[in-house]
Amino acid sequence: MGRFLARIHAVGRIEAYRSRPALDLESFGEASVAFLMEGGWLPQDIREVWHGVARQALAGVRHCYDRAGPVASLRLHGDCHVGNVLWTGDGPHFVDFDDSRMGPAVQDLWMLLSGDRPAMTRQLSDILLGYEDFMDFDRRELHLVEALRTLRLLHYCAWLARRWDDPAFPLAFPWFNTQRYWEDKILELREQISAMDEPPLVA
Repeated sequence: MGRFLARIHAVGRIEAYRSRPALDLESFGEASVAFLMEGGWLPQDIREVWHGVARQALAGVRHCYDRAGPVASLRLHGDCHVGNVLWTGDGPHFVDFDDSRMGPAVQDLWMLLSGDRPAMTRQLSDILLGYEDFMDFDRRELHLVEALRTLRLLHYCAWLARRWDDPAFPLAFPWFNTQRYWEDKILELREQISAMDEPPLVA
């Protein structure tokens, strides 16, 4: 997996996308929060609570990027979770490049990790063992793992809201935009705020 993903990234760094947007604080974070607030998606009784927690989370994302310092950006898969990897006798095959965009290499690594911190550390070490056969990996990007997870959480809420007029979406995501949904998101964001204050993973 690590070797194949590195080969994708080796091609991805040759040149930048001409039209696709970047995965960054503004497009995934600020724009998502603004869209949800301006569109009236939040229940009135928790609207300001969610907004306050979201702004605090975005401040945590900025802090993570400050700790990492300048990092390279390349063409990514962008949505590289295990559900988008098909395995055959020839190895992994990546599907669903709809979210491909410019961003840091670690975006395509952290989404393959799961479990508690020791488990993710072992998985990351295994992936990088193969990855670095084809691509160098800047360890400073590990400061961005929880920041990118936070941005994905915000972006996904807005992604659902932007498509809610499609009749297929209320059927596929009946739990979206309920009181419980937004209450859970507040808790998730608070967890991410704490996670972003922790030291990064070490591989």
